[in-house]
Amino acid sequence: MRSICVYAGANAGGNPRFLEATQLLGTLLAEHGITAVYGGGNIGLMRALADAVLLGNGHIIGVIPHFFVQRGLKHHGVQDMRTVATMHERKALMADLADGFIALPGGLGTLEEIVEILTWAQIGLHAKPVGLLNVDGFYQPLLDFIQHMTAQGFLKPIRSDWLLVDSSPPELLERMRTFQSQAAGPFAPG
Repeated sequence: MRSICVYAGANAGGNPRFLEATQLLGTLLAEHGITAVYGGGNIGLMRALADAVLLGNGHIIGVIPHFFVQRGLKHHGVQDMRTVATMHERKALMADLADGFIALPGGLGTLEEIVEILTWAQIGLHAKPVGLLNVDGFYQPLLDFIQHMTAQGFLKPIRSDWLLVDSSPPELLERMRTFQSQAAGPFAPG
């Protein structure tokens, strides 16, 4: 695995373990020579991730829409910054640059990004691993809702080897690194 797209909150959240896990993930990506691809921001967990990768002399690619640059939200320490016109272009480019995806705790934007990338896997647009860094059970309500959608007949069961869930950055990263793509799609539409 050469690159991982990391979806992260524009806020740090109220739990200090979110920040600690984000910094540890950034450090690990740098140590393993894995390029981090992220939303280009200089705030919240996005900034913490970028700062940790840079501090570890790792490579990070930021992808940021022009209107966020105009609002002063661009991380100026990230040398490889790609500016795009729209959020749709941002997500598409981030997906193209990544060999896998990890969602850190975050808000609606992070939720939307990870659900979209799961949907793309569902319909066969990619066969890349998708991970949730489930710090202190942050993603448990989403996992419960996915089970609810499955129980209600809207979703076939998601194969556990395609949606990787772990509360430990080292464990999740190792599972991402050793992921073996399957020939068949991860799960079929419900």
